[in-house]
Amino acid sequence: MIKVLIVEDDPMVSEMNKFYLQQVEGFRAEGWASSADEALNLLAKNVYDLILLDIYMKESNGLELLSEIRQSGLRVDVIVISAASDKESIQESLQNGAVDYLIKPFEFSRFRAALNGYKEQIRLFRSRNQLNQSELDKLSRFKHERKVSQELPKGFTRQTLQNVWRAVESCACELFSAEDISVLSGISRVSVGKYLVELMELGVLEMDRVYGSVGRPVQKYRIAPNGRSLITQYI
Repeated sequence: MIKVLIVEDDPMVSEMNKFYLQQVEGFRAEGWASSADEALNLLAKNVYDLILLDIYMKESNGLELLSEIRQSGLRVDVIVISAASDKESIQESLQNGAVDYLIKPFEFSRFRAALNGYKEQIRLFRSRNQLNQSELDKLSRFKHERKVSQELPKGFTRQTLQNVWRAVESCACELFSAEDISVLSGISRVSVGKYLVELMELGVLEMDRVYGSVGRPVQKYRIAPNGRSLITQYI
């Protein structure tokens, strides 16, 4: 299990990061710090594998904490999660050894890709005393391409996903239901509904509840702003 320390001064954001973390197998949130001083105190008492680090905090600067961690020789990895998008912050984070940098707001699929890439790195380092070139190249692909390479959830197939996505693309309406996609794809409404929910969780689709004159609201979906780029990672 990969032990994670969350360094974030906003309790709500910290809880959100913890929730996201719990959705990825192999990770466990072991602590939370709202400042650099709190983080250093926890690091002195506990062993963590990974820090999820914010840069902008009221009482301290995450970049200064990252620099202090490196200067002290603490053997812990860092993924920066921050609203800071200026090149200086990003460059300084990477130069100080951050293994990844996520700009808020981010899609869950990007967060999951970062963690899965890190998990693969940890798996190799823990199981090998030496790495060959192909294994090292695999880590480089995780780091630089950021492609989500994990398998689809159990019960999902790539071919069915492709058929559902083709139907989504061919739908004339901006908002569409599982019934609409079922008609276009020839796949049962129940199966289509499962795929649409999964695509929503991956950030490919967005969902609205549309209320008619009577009866229950209908779940309608639309393609997310960056949905077409995200789906290429899965089909």
